[in-house]
Amino acid sequence: MMPWSPEIYNQFKNIRYQPFFDLMSLISSEHLKKAIDIGCGTGEQTHILSEKFENAVFFGIDSSAEMLADVKQFQNDRLHFSKITVEDLCKSDEKFDLIFSNAALQWSDDHHTLFPTLLSMLTNNGQLAIQMPVQAENILNQILFKLASEEPFCTYLEGWNRVSPVLSIDEYAQIMFNGGLRELNISVKVYPIIADDSENLFQFISGSSLIPYLERLDEERKGDFISEYKRRINLHFKKFPAIYAFKRLLLYGKMQANISR
Repeated sequence: MMPWSPEIYNQFKNIRYQPFFDLMSLISSEHLKKAIDIGCGTGEQTHILSEKFENAVFFGIDSSAEMLADVKQFQNDRLHFSKITVEDLCKSDEKFDLIFSNAALQWSDDHHTLFPTLLSMLTNNGQLAIQMPVQAENILNQILFKLASEEPFCTYLEGWNRVSPVLSIDEYAQIMFNGGLRELNISVKVYPIIADDSENLFQFISGSSLIPYLERLDEERKGDFISEYKRRINLHFKKFPAIYAFKRLLLYGKMQANISR
């Protein structure tokens, strides 16, 4: 399996952090004693959360050993990290005052099941704060999906292609409402990336959505796939500098203690 690279991912740290701060601004410190950050990555964002909400104990989880390699620098009595998946978390009986996830749950399947399960893990007055890229609407993802569906890459990938599990705004709103959340704040926001050249755009996606495609290809076919992908990025963005209107979905809600679930 191709490992995640913190170095490549953090090349666009400033771009990736703005949605995190926007999501964090929605969270209330009231009743916040125990929180979890799903897909915590390098742990830096979880650390920022724990610094802001200083009365809460935070747990950061991630499935990537590479991303968690340096989290010890952040660990303390109120901040703990573990290498587990969200699927394993959902099998536990844990309850949290805050379930937070920034740009991670787009990697988990079946949101119709996953999100109600997460909501069931909230305490009374618990908060849900989740951000995900709207992959199906983002141009680089669309180009990638189309490329992988065409020959010869469809054969190289043995027919595999990644259909984004991210649902519509209406579906998340209904799931959150049915799960007992109120004070809903749901939005799609564009976080524009101004790219000097196509390589800049390629590097942005190479640290995330491109990974599962490349891990299924041998070295020769991997090189062919990358070359053709870069060519198609160039074809779409005909003039540089170019704007890439990267769309992200922000979901927030607070559990109401008097609502039966």
